[in-house]
Amino acid sequence: MKTKVLMVCLGNICRSPLAEGILKNKVDTSMVFVDSAGTGGYHIGNPPDSRSIAVARKYGIDISNQICRKLTAADLEEFDVLYAMDKSNYGNIIGLSKNKEQARKVKLLLSEVKTGDVEIPDPYYDSVDGFEKVFQMIDAACEEIAKKLSE
Repeated sequence: MKTKVLMVCLGNICRSPLAEGILKNKVDTSMVFVDSAGTGGYHIGNPPDSRSIAVARKYGIDISNQICRKLTAADLEEFDVLYAMDKSNYGNIIGLSKNKEQARKVKLLLSEVKTGDVEIPDPYYDSVDGFEKVFQMIDAACEEIAKKLSE
């Protein structure tokens, strides 16, 4: 049975598409299903931000075919773990959970690494450098997740 992982940020246009692409690149996709969603419905149906696509491409990862979607209550039933990019996203996901079992599935992405950082900043209003920094933060967390998933 596949492990199902959902990456979640606000708009599903910058951080969570990167997290989806990075983790897919690090795991056996026949064993792990990775998707992403946003807590807000601002960009439904759109591709990821061009700056996220560009930074992913720089590292040999193609996220250009992803389509932004909004997180649903059904996601809390379907996925084994939901990784939030920041505390606000975390709170929004917990708010959708129907019980403690669902709430236990929700984690902050950076809880997987011991960097001292708790949140991945939203690079939407930042420069290209912000996207590079976010990529590196997500990559480190996904490396740890991939190790755990392959055990």
